[in-house]
Amino acid sequence: MEAVLILLFVIGYLSITLEHPLKLDKTVPALLMASLMWALLAVGFHKGWFSVVDGHGAIFNINSGDVHQQEHGFEGLLLHHIGKVAEILIFLIGAMTIVELIDLHRGFDVLKDMVKTKSKIRLLWITGIVGFILSAVIDNLTATIVLISLLRKLVQNREERIWYASLIVIAANAGGAWSPIGDVTTTMLWIAKKVSAGGLSEYIIIPSIVCFVVPYVLASRMKIFKGEIVVDEKNHEDRERLLSSKTMLWLGLGAIVFVPIFKTLTHLPPYVGMMLSLAVVWMVSEYIHPEDNFDKSRKHLYSANKALSRIEISSILFFLGILMAVAALESLVFGSINGQEVGTLRYAAESISNAIPSMDIVVILLGVLSAVIDNVPLVAASMGMYTYEMDHSIWHFIAYSAGTGGSMLIIGSAAGVAAMGMEKIDFIWYLKKITWLAFAGFMAGALTFLFIEHFIR
Repeated sequence: MEAVLILLFVIGYLSITLEHPLKLDKTVPALLMASLMWALLAVGFHKGWFSVVDGHGAIFNINSGDVHQQEHGFEGLLLHHIGKVAEILIFLIGAMTIVELIDLHRGFDVLKDMVKTKSKIRLLWITGIVGFILSAVIDNLTATIVLISLLRKLVQNREERIWYASLIVIAANAGGAWSPIGDVTTTMLWIAKKVSAGGLSEYIIIPSIVCFVVPYVLASRMKIFKGEIVVDEKNHEDRERLLSSKTMLWLGLGAIVFVPIFKTLTHLPPYVGMMLSLAVVWMVSEYIHPEDNFDKSRKHLYSANKALSRIEISSILFFLGILMAVAALESLVFGSINGQEVGTLRYAAESISNAIPSMDIVVILLGVLSAVIDNVPLVAASMGMYTYEMDHSIWHFIAYSAGTGGSMLIIGSAAGVAAMGMEKIDFIWYLKKITWLAFAGFMAGALTFLFIEHFIR
């Protein structure tokens, strides 16, 4: 029966990776996979087919105590995992709401108005640097959307614009990798206490900069980025500026940056700090007047309720499904190591370590895989597979590889998928033109990380 549960995971995983050919939103197989796996795990446990491992590493089954006690133990196991997942989801909902509030008040237009250059090469570096920094604060997906919106105002030639957009994906993914709030995977590792905010930045910022700079240096030598941008004034339309734009931009960004500081000061989970930040930004949005002649009839256009309606709930449910499916695998006892029974993921980790003794190679392969397979389940699985202490270099290397490896394919990251949708970037075009640049950056950053880790620290 263990094989059936693993087969469910494999089928669900394949359905997620084949989202586009199947024309099925990946949230559907994620939720189906999670619910069916936990249902099978519950039936197998109560029938005595499975043993399970609880959140503290203890092994138990229906025959190891009275029935009431073991049923309570299984419910406790489920509550343990849903509680851990809920921490991540609440954090993400808070961050996404703040970002949407900034966008409703046109705060990101302030950043767009700062770009005045017509030089192609200068625009390349300005958008890349802004994307790298911005993604560390508001996450790589949102940074990509903001900057592609900016490019639509500045670059009318679509062929040129998709080059800029593709390189922004690389910059945004590199920037998100060194921040605990820059990517879903780094947030997961941070909330699970695998990395600290300070440790993540300290270990990964230099490799991330290398990962960003190398492709941009190579791209700077290309003919496509020589000369000046031709601006079509007819299509160059500016939205009306709001009085609240600057206030909401800097307040919102400051509120998100405050979350790691709050955690350091209070030692409370990050989602508590995010709730505090959201409450402050929400309160200000209730009292601020976006327009000169602002009246109550227009208040709903800039409200937090409006921001909440714009959140991609399907993404939140996808994370719920995939993380709970991985938790089911983590809970199922599959085999033994040195005479001790262990969960499926822990057993898989030992098997991989025996086949590939070098963890550095394993993590680099994980980065390459993240270009093909969603990095969220990859990181979720690695969290269940390995038991390294907090801020171990392996966790930092996993954060770097999973965060930046997805740039190698347009479908390999949330930022890439967003760019693909907004600019209709062709998969094969990206593979031919951009993949080698992303791979060069990924490997340069990975080698930089290993050099610092093995020869400097």
